[in-house]
Amino acid sequence: IANLCQLAPLHNPPALEAIQAAERVLPGIPQVAVFDTAFFAHLPPRAFLYPVPYEWHEKWGARRFGFHGISNSYCAQRAGEMLSATPPTAGLRLITCHLGGGCSATAVRGGQPVATTMGFSPLEGLMMGSRCGSVDPGLLIYLQRECDLSLDEIDHGLNYASGLVGISGLCSDLAVIETAAQRGNARAQLAFDMFTDRVRSAIGGLAVTLGGVDAVIFTDRIGENSPAFRLAVCQGLECLGIRLDSARNQNCQPDCDLAAANSSARLLVIHTREESMIAQETLRHLRVESAAH
Repeated sequence: IANLCQLAPLHNPPALEAIQAAERVLPGIPQVAVFDTAFFAHLPPRAFLYPVPYEWHEKWGARRFGFHGISNSYCAQRAGEMLSATPPTAGLRLITCHLGGGCSATAVRGGQPVATTMGFSPLEGLMMGSRCGSVDPGLLIYLQRECDLSLDEIDHGLNYASGLVGISGLCSDLAVIETAAQRGNARAQLAFDMFTDRVRSAIGGLAVTLGGVDAVIFTDRIGENSPAFRLAVCQGLECLGIRLDSARNQNCQPDCDLAAANSSARLLVIHTREESMIAQETLRHLRVESAAH
């Protein structure tokens, strides 16, 4: 349990508390845990291994796990419906940008993940609300060896004092940061620019990994609610033939397509429904258990 909490300190402790509370109130009632990592269980070794000594993987399980899998699974299905694919995910090359407090981008082909930005923990990848995203590991070694920061101090800084709040000095809420930037706050503008740069870069890299893209998906709080963010991210994707319709973007209500008529890929804003996927998986599991008995 301690290891689970260390891997994802923002999410796992309250999840475990909820399980324990339910056991106390509803003893003997089955509980089903639906894991964000399950969607990425079949990533190929070329995608889940790190270029570190191989025995680290063999001995201690060092690998990319990926997160936001429940959201990715739903968005892949919903994108298939919106694009009239038959079956719903058949052959589609999708890039899902799940952007809320935690942020990740994932390449999906035919409903299956090919690559994702989050890794062994939810710290890797994109800049986030209070998490750093990917940084040079050498920086962390330097902070410990030369600056006398403890592991606990580094852990807290990376998880709770980095990302948007760390750069802006304000908070982790992009809406607040956007407003401050519009009023001339230089650090807020820097945080906004850094965030959009990293998301755009991830989209470009994942598009190459897929060998092309049929749709880019924006989801969760930031992806669904910030026209300014989506506009900034898409400025620069024209080199991939991806073009945003500014009017549609400004007046968007999920679920919708924001792509211009001459865009090579669709730009979808999808309201993620993780609770729906959890309910479906729970029902499936209970049916399997019932049939087995």
